[in-house]
Amino acid sequence: MDWKNRLYFGDNLDILRREVPDACVDLIYLDPPFNSNATYNVLFKEKSGEESAAQITAFEDTWQWSMEAEAVYKEIVTSGAHKLADLMQALLAFLGRNDMMAYLVMMAVRLVELHRVLKPTGSIYLHCDPTASHYLKLVLDAIFGHGRFLNEVAWKRSSAHSDTKQGMKRCGRIHDVLFIYSKSENYTWHPIYTPYTKEYLESEYRHVSQDGRRYKETDLTAAKPGGDVKYKWRVKRLMAKGRRWEADLTDEYVRPRKGLEYKAVSPYGGRFWAYSKQNLVEFARNGHLIHRSTGMPRLVQYADEMPGIPVQDLWSDISPAMGAEDLGYPTQKPNALLERIVNLSSNEGDLVVDPFCGCGTAIAAAEGLKRQWIGIDITYLAINLVQRRLRDSFAEQLSPYEIIGAPTDLKSAEALKEISPHQFEWWAVDLVNARPAKDHKKGADTGIDGYINFFDDKSGQAKQVIVQVKSGYIHVNHVRDLKGVLDREKAAIGALITLREPTKPMLTEAAATGFYESKDFPGRYPRLQILTIGELLAGKKLEYPTHRVETFAKAGRKTKTEQEEMF
Repeated sequence: MDWKNRLYFGDNLDILRREVPDACVDLIYLDPPFNSNATYNVLFKEKSGEESAAQITAFEDTWQWSMEAEAVYKEIVTSGAHKLADLMQALLAFLGRNDMMAYLVMMAVRLVELHRVLKPTGSIYLHCDPTASHYLKLVLDAIFGHGRFLNEVAWKRSSAHSDTKQGMKRCGRIHDVLFIYSKSENYTWHPIYTPYTKEYLESEYRHVSQDGRRYKETDLTAAKPGGDVKYKWRVKRLMAKGRRWEADLTDEYVRPRKGLEYKAVSPYGGRFWAYSKQNLVEFARNGHLIHRSTGMPRLVQYADEMPGIPVQDLWSDISPAMGAEDLGYPTQKPNALLERIVNLSSNEGDLVVDPFCGCGTAIAAAEGLKRQWIGIDITYLAINLVQRRLRDSFAEQLSPYEIIGAPTDLKSAEALKEISPHQFEWWAVDLVNARPAKDHKKGADTGIDGYINFFDDKSGQAKQVIVQVKSGYIHVNHVRDLKGVLDREKAAIGALITLREPTKPMLTEAAATGFYESKDFPGRYPRLQILTIGELLAGKKLEYPTHRVETFAKAGRKTKTEQEEMF
């Protein structure tokens, strides 16, 4: 009753080891980032091991062989399970020390922890593409056991790649892979049925009734008894004075006995009735029986009364995230894909974990289907996007949750700055509800770390707030530089977020910038505002007209639904 869902900001390996107990998770979905666009020559290039530790950012999904990867490899070999240790040594001998091997090493140690936290009734879905799927399956076999492999699902993520005119000399790559493994043979599974295709209906349900309903005929007998045997009748065709006789299933020997025929017809050739006599009578009353010339009944199954086709391992009926659903996140998966996974392998109230939660599709699916959840991501940009998505999608229906790992005071803010200045910057930008303006390592610094769009008149033209973040030494020149950016961008308001206290000349220079005044929105606002991290953590707000557009693509509103009935 005291459970709160959780968003963790940090390395999922550390968080899994520190925060998640053994055997408490019902379903795991992970879509680990990987640089699938890199060429094989790059992925397999040998590395010296002296480069900086591998990091993942929201828009640069690469793993690198480093001293950290080397250390994790040695940990697996010396302390890991025997089969996994043998596999990693064999992979290293085959692949060498390169980015592909770094990816497999880092994934292996995390999959060990995910196996530990999974309940015996739980399942794991690993989403990847064919670039590394064959290696990942070996790792999963070593950790979960090859006997726990359930499916390799191919999800058709796009219609076609027609790059032949640009020199493509291969088949178009249009699918991703989902590996499904269970923790034990007693795992949760709710069958889902998909609609019949037109081609299937025409081939399988080729008969049409007088009222236009498609149907097929099926046999009412079976070669062997199955299921609840009390509803199966063992029969043998015997000739005794021209009559057919039957024997009970419980008879040790076949003894002639009359009375078990249906409309004087018995199966023959050692077959069994697949339904009880009572059911056969009921089928006849409901118009679901027809009779051959021999008198043998056949079951009529109408297509519109059947549940559909049990979901297969080729998922071509789910389109990529498009339209209002698309939040602009580079690896976003469609809601329908994650809702299918959650429905297949969990119950209401179960705990769903996504250790690479990205823009939070798995988290949103779990929330909407009344599951508990834990999401983990190493980028604060992702944490920011997930909480916005949840708020926009569920509003007042959103279950209580907490963010763990984000700075809550100056000391932890300083620590984040030391660990990753880029993550600190994204976190600081989020404190004023702004959108990050650039992807680090791509392009020149334009002097804009974040921005907010707002409307304050009837012109339909958005105005802009420019945000800069300074985590180190600050000087009056930083204020002047921001003034220059405001003029260049023709922005309405500028905000300078600082970790240190501003100097008196900085405050004077900011005040001299004057005010922004709206024609149709009451009030005036300092055109250049300096806000410290301490002030923002204490509740101080950036001042600007608050009737504004959303800075992120907004998720559509959803209503939590009961789990669909499974046939």
